Parts: sequence; C-alpha cells; structure tokens
Amino acid sequence: MPKNKKNTADTVFLDGRIYTVAPKHPWAASVAIKNGHFICVGDSASVQEHIGPTTEVYDLEGKMVLPGFIDSHAHASCATNESASLEMFHLESLEDYLDAVREFATDHPEHEVIYGGGWHNNLFPPTGPVKEDLDAVVSDRPVCLMSEDGHFDWVNSKAIEMAGITNETVCPAGGMIEKDPQTGEPSGTFRETARDLIQNVLPPFTVDQIKGSIRNFMQAAASVGITTVHDPLLILPDAHGQLIGFGAGRNNIQAYTEMARDKELSLRVRGTVLTDSTLDSDQVRVIKSKCEQQEDPLFKMTGIKVFVDGVVEGATAFLLKPYAHMPDTCGEPLWDLDNLKSLFAAADREKLQIHIHAIGDAAIRMSLDALEHARNANGISDSRHLITHLHILDQADIPRMAALNVIGVPQPFWFVKGDYFHNLEARYLGLERAEKEYPMKSLKDAGILLAGASDYPVQVPSPPLLGIMLGVTRCEPGETDPDEILGPEERMTLSEMIESFTINGAHANFLEHETGSIEVGKNADMVVLENNLFDIPTAEIADTRVVMTMFEGKTVYRDATI
Repeated sequence: MPKNKKNTADTVFLDGRIYTVAPKHPWAASVAIKNGHFICVGDSASVQEHIGPTTEVYDLEGKMVLPGFIDSHAHASCATNESASLEMFHLESLEDYLDAVREFATDHPEHEVIYGGGWHNNLFPPTGPVKEDLDAVVSDRPVCLMSEDGHFDWVNSKAIEMAGITNETVCPAGGMIEKDPQTGEPSGTFRETARDLIQNVLPPFTVDQIKGSIRNFMQAAASVGITTVHDPLLILPDAHGQLIGFGAGRNNIQAYTEMARDKELSLRVRGTVLTDSTLDSDQVRVIKSKCEQQEDPLFKMTGIKVFVDGVVEGATAFLLKPYAHMPDTCGEPLWDLDNLKSLFAAADREKLQIHIHAIGDAAIRMSLDALEHARNANGISDSRHLITHLHILDQADIPRMAALNVIGVPQPFWFVKGDYFHNLEARYLGLERAEKEYPMKSLKDAGILLAGASDYPVQVPSPPLLGIMLGVTRCEPGETDPDEILGPEERMTLSEMIESFTINGAHANFLEHETGSIEVGKNADMVVLENNLFDIPTAEIADTRVVMTMFEGKTVYRDATI
C-alpha cells in the first residue's frame, strides 16, 4: 500500500522488458501510471510501492514495452472511409479496378462523385490509364481516382466535361494533362497541379466523411501502436487555387477541430497547412492566424507544407540529370526559386515549421537553397524544418542538410527492391541512380535527425514495426538474394530505427518533453509487444504482435492475451 494516496497509481505494469529510449536509463522492468503520466519507471520493487486497492495491475510476463509510435508523415484525413471512397490498394489489375468502380457506383447511387484511390502506376503505360475504361462502367457521374502515390488522378469523361477541359485547356505550371496521341484530347490522367482543374470543380468530401476517415485511421493506428501522427496536408477551407489535386479534402481542418472539441481523438495530431505556389508570401500571414486558433493539445498546426516537386512515377520529380526513359526532361519544380525563398523566409520569421515534399535531388538542393536564404535573413532558431521522402539525394547536399539542422522524414517502407523497383524506378532513373535511392544511414552518420513515417495511405498497411524492420534489412521480407538489398551500406540498426519512430518523431513535432520515451513526467503513451525485438531474428520483427496500446494512460487497443 502506498504511504501517500497521492502516489497511488491508476495502472501498473510489472516484470517486462521496457525499452524506454531514454539515453541514461534505456531499460526498465516496470512502470506506474497516474492521471495519464508515468510516475515511476524502474524495477518491480520501486513500482510496487505505487500499487493501491484501486490500481489496475498487469503482469507483463517478460513482454516488451516501447514508447508509443509516432508517424511523422501520414495523411490520416485523406483516406476516407469505405462508404465515402473506393479503396483500390489491394487490387491488382485493370479488370479488378473496373469491377470495383462498377460495384461501388451501384452500391452508392447517392454519391455525386465516385472518389477513390490506390491504383498502381506500374499496371499502366507511362502515359497512365485512360478515361474510356472508366466510361465503360460509369458515365453518368464524374469518377476521380487517385493513384497509389497520391500525385495523379484517373478520371472519366464526365469529370472532364464538368471541369470544362478540352484539348485547348492550358495546363497549370508544374502539372501534366496526358493527351490522346491521335486526337490531342485529354486521355484521362491528370498529374500534379493539373489535378486542380478537376478537383477544384468537384464537390469536396463532407466534414462527416472526413471524420470517418480519421476514425478509421485511429482504429488502425491503435492496433499497430501509433499514438501520435503528423498530418502534412491540411487545407484551408476556402482554398481554391493550386492545391496539388487535394481539393477534395478542404474540410479536414474543420473535421479535426470538431473531433478535438468533442473529445473524440484517441491519438495526438500535429499538422501543416498546404501552401499555393501561385500566391506570394502573404499566405503565410493567413496560415499563421489559422494555426494560432488551434489550442487543443491533441490537435495543433505547426506550420506550412510545401510541395517542391512531384514524383518519379510521373517524371514530375525534379532531377539534376535527365530521366533515363525520357532523356529530354529532368522534371520541373512546382515553385520558382525566388518565390520559394520568399515563402521560406516569411514562414521562418513567423516561427512556422516548414514541412517540405522533395523527391528529386534538384528539388532537395532547391529546398536547401531556400532554407539557407531563410536562415541568412532571420538568423538561427529552433525551427525544426523538415524534408520528407528524400528519394534521390546528391551526397554533396548531406552536409548542407546537417549544417542547416534540417530534419529528415524518410519512409523506410519503400527501402526495398522488387517489381516496382525493377519495372519502374530502375527504368525511369537508370539502374545506377536507382540503386542509390533512399539514403538513411549516411544521413544519420552526418548528424541529421531522422523521424520515421509511412506516408499513409500511400503505404497501406503501415505498421511501424514493418518500417522498423525494413530500415534494418532494406529488402523485401523473406528475400535471401544479397543483390536484392537496396543500398546495404544504408542499413540502420534496430535501436536507431526504434528511435526514428519514437523520440526522434517527438522532437520533429516539438513533443520531446511530452512523449517519445518512457520517463517520469511524460504522457503515458506506450505499446506492449509479444516479443522482445532485440531477442528475435530481424526478419520476424514485422510479425511481432502488438498486444496493447496506451495513449495518455488510456487503453486504446488490447487483444485477449493481456
């Protein structure tokens, strides 16, 4: 019995293998939790002093405990629930897609638009899928289907007609309207900013539909141990300009705001607001005001999101050297460098975090140029600006990233070869360049902090344990051919990967004093695993079961074994 009732814990976990991720005391056996915070982390004897008559006690029986996982780049509000949007990630052929579209349209006659997402780029030619295939199954309503990478839309003729697009329509800078080689008419695939011609005309998802998306994400997140997420694609509700094709999500800030107000969030959300490259730096003032309105500790907006380029799949990533399959192009940036410098300087001056999408090495260099300009204009501050994806990176720019204290946000789920690598990336980039994609260890060794992420729903499913494993192995599960390891010199250690999804993610989101490690005073965010990851073969990490997830001391997921 505790000597002082104030020290009585609400919950106690005994006799486990607790990896705290705290440098001075990385391991413990037991923890005590009160009012949503850790009040004791140590051996079983010290923790038992906090057990009272009302304390809930769990015997871990040697199970592993980690801090709650942090996904530092996941579009939790973009993957709407199955009643609002067609999920296509699991389908594997054009016939599957068309059958699914037909069935979804039949089941949902009330939908003005058939939205969906997840079609695979490598199932189509470089020019993408065509409208005629969709017309054959749905012709009376617009159909708008996002690609698996979130950068292209496949639409039917009705969507093109409603948007008033013809062969004479001027494509926005940074976008691409694929054309029928015979007629010159739009063929049905719209890339990057060209998507705005469609999505800014069609009605967006409703607040309730987006809430459904967030609920789905929270349920899935709890089952894989995620307790904090950064949503990097928040959109101002009155935005109608260059939205990079994400106009359908214009109600996501309102959805988060209402869910936080109604105490409905079961994880912590941080987010950044999408910027428009057709506007000047005055947009920073508007975004700053919107960020300051969010005061709920479970939903806050920390700054701006900037797409500097596109993706390799559509030859829209901005490269230093031409594409192998299209030697007349290096892609192009979505921003003029002078405008980007002005934007970054304004955001940095207002203490807004800058969350940068940069895939190509030229886009990364351009981003660093703009960040350096901001530092020269404003001086050094605790800005924690980030670059996510880091697909193709020139080695000469790694020291610049480190010197500017830029945080890297990689997606280790992509650190593999396989069909996508051989059939698309190696063909588009050339094998030599593709072999060097997605560096991580070289960034870590240079002193760059790395925060792990999934880019959900681009990556589905997205359990952090899978990302942790792939960051260590850099090959597809079960692969035994050493030639199929993607950059073996870039493999990380297990402890480094765990840090990337815990304490590093907390730092990237200005949360290192609240979460990210198991320490007295911090929020009781933790995940219980059936096995100690350090005691099992690396190849078994992704199969390790999450048996419990706690968020701020509350159980948000639990299976029958604990």
